[in-house]
Amino acid sequence: MNRLQALHDAGISIWLDTLSRGLLETGGLADLIDSCSVTGVTSNDTNFAAAVSGSDLYDEQIRAAVLHGKEDPQELFLHLAVEDVGRAADLLLETHVVSDGRDGFVSLGCTPDLAHDAQATIAQALLLWSRLHRPNVMLKVPANDAGILAIEELIRLGVNVNVTLLFSLDRYEQVIEAYFLGLERRLAAGKNLREVTSVAAFFISPLDSKADALLPGGSPLRGRVALANTQRAYALYRERFAGRRWQVLEQAGARRQRPMWANTATKDPAYAELRYVEELITPDAINTMPLSTLSAFADHGDADHPVALVESAAILDVAAEVLDLDAISSELEHEGVRASFASYHEVLELIEAKVIEGRQAGKDFAPADANALEAGRIRMAG
Repeated sequence: MNRLQALHDAGISIWLDTLSRGLLETGGLADLIDSCSVTGVTSNDTNFAAAVSGSDLYDEQIRAAVLHGKEDPQELFLHLAVEDVGRAADLLLETHVVSDGRDGFVSLGCTPDLAHDAQATIAQALLLWSRLHRPNVMLKVPANDAGILAIEELIRLGVNVNVTLLFSLDRYEQVIEAYFLGLERRLAAGKNLREVTSVAAFFISPLDSKADALLPGGSPLRGRVALANTQRAYALYRERFAGRRWQVLEQAGARRQRPMWANTATKDPAYAELRYVEELITPDAINTMPLSTLSAFADHGDADHPVALVESAAILDVAAEVLDLDAISSELEHEGVRASFASYHEVLELIEAKVIEGRQAGKDFAPADANALEAGRIRMAG
């Protein structure tokens, strides 16, 4: 049997952890959906920066925008990203329908300059939600203090949310609580619960990298902390989404906030490249993989690997004696926001450079270019 199909059949939704205009234009994403059991996509600023810098596929749309007086790099970034996410969501719409709304999502992040401003994050998420106008889109919101407030309100308003940059179990408790509160407020207002959903993304490899750097070379905890933490998160998911409080919401039509395993490419070459996939085959979860990990699993992945949920609790107990996991998780959360902002700033600089090129190209604008530019203008308006 196809290894990726076997992973899917084991209960894992396979999402691709990258999106670019090239994947869309070449038909690469469509092929992954058709032949590799890919049922979702997450985009991020780092990959988008690489896509813009390494391709001329965005140039026409930027040039058209400049000729129509749109030169703000942030607004251009959102226009470009909205088009890519919208096209990917259209490709996955059938998956979304066939799965009864459980799968087939594409995620777009709120810009990281708003990460510490809950109200600004809510406002931008509502704007992007309106522009995309598709049921199988999610807006990414970080699991920091401001993000927790934004998650509750966006769920109340009916916006699908991908909660990102999760590292600690305590923070995960807050995320689940925000989801519950948003649903409860929505239910109290007489709104449809079936129309809104969320995923909660635990970032895995960075936690091992940070923990390993603090552990002695021979420690049996090396390379085990992140897996144990994530497996405990899965146990918490099963517990919280089985209680009476959840049952009331579920009977009213609510969907579970599914856990998602992110950053699943190993950083340390001493570790098996598929450990963050094979040791996290937890039914009803999502694993969002880069292309390299997806290809590796298709070649030699094992979908029958057992998950040691009981052992994970013991590992975390031992780890807590030698590591301050709360401090590590907090540091990773802050670093994640900073890294996202750096990538976002890089994207804006790249777009600004292309705007300057577009201004120069506009001086030599010929009527023969009108059709191509009008097509770009229409995409900008969408």
